[in-house]
Order: sequence, then C-alpha cells, then structure tokens
Amino acid sequence: MITFREGFEAILLVSILVGYLKRTGRSGLIRYAYYGVVLALLIGLIVSLLVMLIYGEFESELFEGVSALIAALVLTYMIYWMARRKSIRGEVESKVRAGRTTLGIMMVAFVFAVREVIETILFLTPFAASDAFATVYGAVLGLGLAALLALLLSRSIMKVDLRKFFYYSSILLIFIAGGLVGYGAHELLEFSEDVGFESFLHTTVFDLGIEENSILHHKNILGSFLSVMFGYTVKAELGRVLAHALYLSIAFPMLLRSYSPKLQTKKLQT
Repeated sequence: MITFREGFEAILLVSILVGYLKRTGRSGLIRYAYYGVVLALLIGLIVSLLVMLIYGEFESELFEGVSALIAALVLTYMIYWMARRKSIRGEVESKVRAGRTTLGIMMVAFVFAVREVIETILFLTPFAASDAFATVYGAVLGLGLAALLALLLSRSIMKVDLRKFFYYSSILLIFIAGGLVGYGAHELLEFSEDVGFESFLHTTVFDLGIEENSILHHKNILGSFLSVMFGYTVKAELGRVLAHALYLSIAFPMLLRSYSPKLQTKKLQT
C-alpha cells in the first residue's frame, strides 16, 4: 500500500512534467527529467545503505521503535501535505517555468522523485527490520501496480478522481501509521524493560492467547496483514494501546477536516 501510493505519486508527477515539456515543444529536455529521476534513485540507494549500517549499530528494539515512530511522523506529514495541494498539474507547470534551464528541469524531476524515494525508505524500514523478504516483495508489487495505474491513466483508459483517490488511500495510510505508532511504542517498551525500567505502561491490557502457528497470530499470514494495515496484535501493553488510540484520535479528525470541505467542490486537476 505504501509503495503503491508513493510510487503512483512519483510516477504521476514525472509523467505530468514530461507531458508538459512535450506540449510546450521542449521534447529535447525530457532526457534531463529522466536524469533527475535516476539521480533520485541513486540517492535512495545510498540512504538505504546508511539505514542498514545504522541498524547494525543499535539495539534492535530501540532501532525498530524509533524508526517506526519516525516513519509514522513522516507518513502523517505526507498525508496532510497532499491534502493541502489544489492542483498537481498547476504545481508541476509552475515549477517547470521557474526552472527553465536543463539543470533546472533535472532538479525539478529530482525533487519530485527523491522526496517519494526517501519517504518510502523511511516508511518501509520498520517492516524490513521485521521481515525483509516480504517487505521487498510487497514493495515491488506496489510499484508495479502504481506503474500500471499511471499507464492506464496516461492512455485515458481509466478515469480517476485523483483527489478522492488520495483521500481514500490516506485513510488507509492513517491506519498504517497508527499501527506503526503502536508498534514503535511496543518496541520502546521492550527496550526499556531490557535496561531495567518498568512502569504502569508495561502492564498487559489484553492477551488473546492465540498460538503463533495460527493464521490469526500477528506474525502469521492473515494476522500479519491485519497487523500492518490496522495495528492488530494478539497481546498488547497499556503504553502501546494508548499511543495507538491517541494517534488515531488526533489524525483522523485532522484528515477529515482537511478533505471534507473540498471533496464536493474541488477536484484535483490532472
């Protein structure tokens, strides 16, 4: 879901940039837009390697807890940043007009792509720390679906109200971010327990008693999907439940307030 949403946004922005250059008779500059995308991917590779190196220097619970909270913070910022945008096409065209040189075009494409690349790395880090293979598999699948959707849109095979698309996908991402907050709180509680600190936040609120070999366990097939999408777990501490509930109680009203006045009156231009 994360790579589908982020990948689609990046592909959409670059596609609009390329289309605008063609429409204004500047097809010769298109290759510089692609250079910017390649540079963004290289920066993403470097950031990924740095994250892997940092992971080896910290306690796993501390790293996973902090990275999950950072991912939730950046993911939330991205959701509300998108909600404030009125016209993707207008934004792209204004940036192109501001960057008229070849270097300017390359930097416009670079900025569009590198933001999504680095955000995606931050979002996926806590999942990769838990199950690297499944994370990569899901990331590739999400990017493939994003590319397919962008291709269908570019050929006018599908008509999609992009504002509603980002609105409903933002609701799902709020659930994912909430799960990340809860997971991050859980890992930090485990780390604090390992170093000898305990409090009322460590108190177990519920334990469903589901065995790890059950498909409903949060580390198994169905349970792991529910865990990622909605923060499901078979056992939770008070600190985890409070952090998760507090995040959702703040994030959802903010999201609805950001979108609801505009959904009926404005559509995102494409």
